[in-house]
Amino acid sequence: MNVIGIVGLPGSGKSEAAAVARELDIPVVTMGDVIRAECRDRELDPATEHGAVAKALREENGPAAIAERSLPMIRDALDDNETVVVDGIRSDVEVETFESAFGESFTLVSIHAPFELRAERLDLRGRDAGVDDGGESLTERDERELAFGMGVAIDHADRTIENTSTLESFREEIRALLTTDTIPPEQN
Repeated sequence: MNVIGIVGLPGSGKSEAAAVARELDIPVVTMGDVIRAECRDRELDPATEHGAVAKALREENGPAAIAERSLPMIRDALDDNETVVVDGIRSDVEVETFESAFGESFTLVSIHAPFELRAERLDLRGRDAGVDDGGESLTERDERELAFGMGVAIDHADRTIENTSTLESFREEIRALLTTDTIPPEQN
């Protein structure tokens, strides 16, 4: 059993890593789906209220609320699969939740890209184009994510992947990571 958690700031490449996992038929549990579902339950638009609902869930149910709601989905995926990817870890408390649930079988992978490159990627995806429509800027999103404890989670990652080269190079590195029996150690 392998549970591979992915952490990184917006635009770093988390969704692309998850896409590679799906191409390899590795199930992906996306923590953001928990928040989007809660937005719908509260009759709020996930495009503009995602951050506010994520904050509210943590305030109402504790800092591990989203991770705890993800655990049943991860366990269900592990019933039929050796490896599951958890996309969108946001805090050290969430990491602790997964470490407690899965022990040595949990590995945290941080994906890193500099601010300017992330901003460019998000601009190409049209993600910050809605700022005038009530959305958040990348700086605001980074501040919100870091306030959840993402910086501490990133610092405690078992492996860091620098996503600063080509898309294909990044995808190859993710493929290699996901198709080995154990997560390769950091290369210095």
